[in-house]
Amino acid sequence: MPEMVEVLVDCVRNPALLDWEVKEEITKLKAELAQASTNPESFLLDALHSAGYSGALANPLIASEASISRLNTDVLEEFLAENYTSPRIVLAASGVDHDELVSIAEPLLSDIPNATGTVKPKSVYVGGEYRCAADSSNTDIALAFELPGGWLKEKDYVTASVLQTLLGGGGLFSWGRPGKGLHSRLNHLVNEFDQIKSISAFKDVHSTTGIFGIHTSTDAAFAPKAIDLAARELTSLATPSQVDQTQLDRAKAAAKSAILASLESKASATEDMGRQVLAFGERKPVEHLLKIVDGVTLKDVSTLAEKIISSPLTMASHGNVLNVPAYETVRGKFSSK
Repeated sequence: MPEMVEVLVDCVRNPALLDWEVKEEITKLKAELAQASTNPESFLLDALHSAGYSGALANPLIASEASISRLNTDVLEEFLAENYTSPRIVLAASGVDHDELVSIAEPLLSDIPNATGTVKPKSVYVGGEYRCAADSSNTDIALAFELPGGWLKEKDYVTASVLQTLLGGGGLFSWGRPGKGLHSRLNHLVNEFDQIKSISAFKDVHSTTGIFGIHTSTDAAFAPKAIDLAARELTSLATPSQVDQTQLDRAKAAAKSAILASLESKASATEDMGRQVLAFGERKPVEHLLKIVDGVTLKDVSTLAEKIISSPLTMASHGNVLNVPAYETVRGKFSSK
């Protein structure tokens, strides 16, 4: 283990940024990003943040070719110096003795500089719309709202996970993923309407905010109806009595199963440790999370769903967008809630 930790730390602290290697990777990166920009799901998540937030979270994750072209060895070294500081680095390991790991790592990491004058960038959720016309017979649409509090509002984050499982979803060739069972509220829409290629609930959560919504891929002419169906499912969650105890218990069981499955391997457990320490400053045991899931009630579900859809709508669409209704029209479907 000492050799492994030393190699890992050396890779992070002393990377050899050779000019020819940097140029080669930039060429590869341009090709990968060009492909990502044509992927509707990747594009829509980026577009939802660009349209839905002001501040740091509005910055695109899919970099432009112009910004990539400005990268070079000097820029990368400056980035490492600014960001690879002690508050932003966690060494996580699974299946090792903690005291032994500390004794190995401390001499290698104790002199990492501390960040001075670092200010966390602020983001404000505002809602909005982003449309991108593309040569396609299909339309991809995402309707999203704010999940206030993010990871740090633990109960709401867990309840949102149960909401996502309740809605679930699926596609013409979808099976096996958490929340995509026959009993989920969105899955039956794929079977009922041939025009819907896929439809599923999603969430993307940050430390103090996040977004929650539904993404669907449909025939272009069916886009208005698909939006109606997505709005109906979202508003139904905010209506007491529209979710019964059997549905909730099934969703909670599926959510707990997904949590446990995500921690089955040492690699994923180690990643979870690092994420939690960076987000919460500590690692909370999985039993803590499962207990919160068990405590989610029908009232929690409707209350959080009401809070979510009461925030400003963010709508993003990609493909043949001619039939996508105006933003104000779609927003009006939620105004009565």
